[in-house]
Amino acid sequence: MSPAIRFAQIGCGLIGKKRAAALSSIPGAELCCACDSDPARAFELSRQSPGCRAVTSIEEVLADPEVDAVIVSTTNAALAPAALAAVRAGRHVILEKPGALRAAELRDVLAATPAGIQVRVSYNHRFHPALQKARSLVDEGVLGPLMFIRGRYGHGGRPGYDREWRSDPRLSGGGELIDQGVHLIDLAGWFLGDFASVEGHVATYFWDMPVDDNAFLSLRTAGGQTAWLHASCTEWKNLFSLEIYGRNAKIAIDGLGGSYGTERIALYRMLPQMGPPETTIWKFPPGDESWTRELEAFVEDIRTGRDPSPGLREAIRVLEIVESIYRSKERP
Repeated sequence: MSPAIRFAQIGCGLIGKKRAAALSSIPGAELCCACDSDPARAFELSRQSPGCRAVTSIEEVLADPEVDAVIVSTTNAALAPAALAAVRAGRHVILEKPGALRAAELRDVLAATPAGIQVRVSYNHRFHPALQKARSLVDEGVLGPLMFIRGRYGHGGRPGYDREWRSDPRLSGGGELIDQGVHLIDLAGWFLGDFASVEGHVATYFWDMPVDDNAFLSLRTAGGQTAWLHASCTEWKNLFSLEIYGRNAKIAIDGLGGSYGTERIALYRMLPQMGPPETTIWKFPPGDESWTRELEAFVEDIRTGRDPSPGLREAIRVLEIVESIYRSKERP
């Protein structure tokens, strides 16, 4: 039996706690170190795993020879520096999306990553059951050649949202586009491939903050396939909707569970006579297993030497699109 892969959790806030909880259910993986600049948060998380110790600096984490891999769940500004230190120390890394403030930071991580060290960037939406079902339907050719994607993702914020770290561009790199919008960009690229043309704009309509609360994108592949995307934190009722259109059929994915509503996928097959399509609907039970499924995939990456997908290259492409849209805002 292979020895357990020993993980350190860097960042012990809300997402760090979700990561640690997911890790606890994966055979062959264990949490040995909890790291946060707030000692109380690190100690609280360490108590959830027997033998896990609490530390307050990444230097302490990387000095521990028992740590095989790190999970980095910090503010956006701290993601790439932590990943860079970890790969230079020969540790595998799973990095929360978007991975960095700018694509150049991830290029530095990619250049510094030694052979045999795996880096996965956490676009966990790929592991939701409805998205996994959509992937299999597309791969089986059920939709025929893909034509375009339409995606919407949003929430309504909460009192004080415009004073949280996500509203500070020094810590976040931007607003709704780099927060939820990157998930839409990643999913669109997962189905359509690379985008040769990037158009769009961002706006701040409601929240009193120096970053965007809405982003509108039109992305096109070299072959003309289009992804039309809208991310918003003025949605008021939480929403996730992704529609994938092929020449033979259409997929509609709605909800992510919880406050986003029941997760479901509908397949609409075009009939020879056209008219109302043949419809099949799958619904998935409550609970978000995407965090666990993603960590399971990362453990497999490490054990087999498989290139993670999405990895640094995919995350770099997403951030290049984000930067293009933000630069367009700055032009007169």
